[in-house]
Amino acid sequence: MSAAFDFKIRFARGLPVPQPKWTGFPKYNFIGGHNDPQSIPVEGLIEATARVLRRRGQTIATYNQDCGPLGDIEMREFLAGKLSKFRGMSVTTEDILVTSGSGQALDLINDILLESGDAVIMEEFTYQGAMNRLRARGVNVLGAKLDEGGIDVAALEIQLDALAAQGVIPKFVYTIPTVQNPTSSVLSIERRIALLKVTRDRGIPVVEDECYADLLWDEEWPNSMLALNDADHVIHVGSFSKYLAPALRLGYAVAPRAVLAQMIACKGGGTGALEQMVVADYMKNNYEKHVDDLKTRLKAKSDALVEALEENFGTSAEFSVPPGGIYLWIKFPSDVDTLKLADDALKAGVAFNPGPQWSVDAEAARNHLRICFANPSIEEIREGIAKLADVFHAATGIPPRSANVSRA
Repeated sequence: MSAAFDFKIRFARGLPVPQPKWTGFPKYNFIGGHNDPQSIPVEGLIEATARVLRRRGQTIATYNQDCGPLGDIEMREFLAGKLSKFRGMSVTTEDILVTSGSGQALDLINDILLESGDAVIMEEFTYQGAMNRLRARGVNVLGAKLDEGGIDVAALEIQLDALAAQGVIPKFVYTIPTVQNPTSSVLSIERRIALLKVTRDRGIPVVEDECYADLLWDEEWPNSMLALNDADHVIHVGSFSKYLAPALRLGYAVAPRAVLAQMIACKGGGTGALEQMVVADYMKNNYEKHVDDLKTRLKAKSDALVEALEENFGTSAEFSVPPGGIYLWIKFPSDVDTLKLADDALKAGVAFNPGPQWSVDAEAARNHLRICFANPSIEEIREGIAKLADVFHAATGIPPRSANVSRA
């Protein structure tokens, strides 16, 4: 019998760590970008499905329906109205490309702008999926300094000038300005304007990822960067994953038409039509109520998580209370290694995202972790954080006290 064919030795270089065998989610699931299951408008989506199939069902007989390669026209009409009202943009349906999740939008941007060996600047702590996509292409990912207000634009300007002196011009700056992932910071209008000037003066595009902007509950929604003056070098990316459902795989990009035309040429086939039709039909009459209800539920879960961390970890866990979104970014004492603790926690039924996976410099986030609080119930959040404290104490002696009682 011949030896088994070995694909592993033929894999491309620079791939991310392979996923382990799927065994289902643990009881206390704090990973990924999962949403609140009780907020999925099941009945509303059922009704919308019936409506659009009766009204427009025959259009799915053709690729891209009767709407062209930018996406379903009613979906783009909804997005144009939403982005105008809530993100301050002045866009038409011709400025929007619907994609299969925001991940596809990022892939298409990378397709048209990047070659192996190029440099891209990301915030020092950032979205793992975007970072992995770049590194898989052989791109040099450079971290930009973050503080409590988001990307430090003054430090970025110094960084860009130092790179220019070395003959390096980054192909773009990738930023998550509104409810940053993983830190949940919100970039002020003043910093947005400064970032636009710093990048435009140097001829560097900006990729503005606003997948979490709909979920800001403690502050006024700042206008997107694309809505500001001198922003014609900005590509705006959004998603339905965080305020509706990640499994629908719907996202979009807003960009100059020359950029969209090149993205379409790389995109090939269209994005699933039925999902677009259904979501547009539901959202055009329910967006504000749905998002307000979701934010109420998420805020309650965030509060429960903060209380559970304070009770079980005390001063051993440092974090800023998020003003929105679905994540909490937590820092532990410097001798804690969250990568090593992840397996121990998983054996106890608790899954979290170790900090190094969300950092341009893995070592800088070795003692950090990210918690997604959207999916578990409030009871599961409280139980899961208590179990996590048990795991940490058994392995590191931290936290020394829980609920004001010594663990010694």
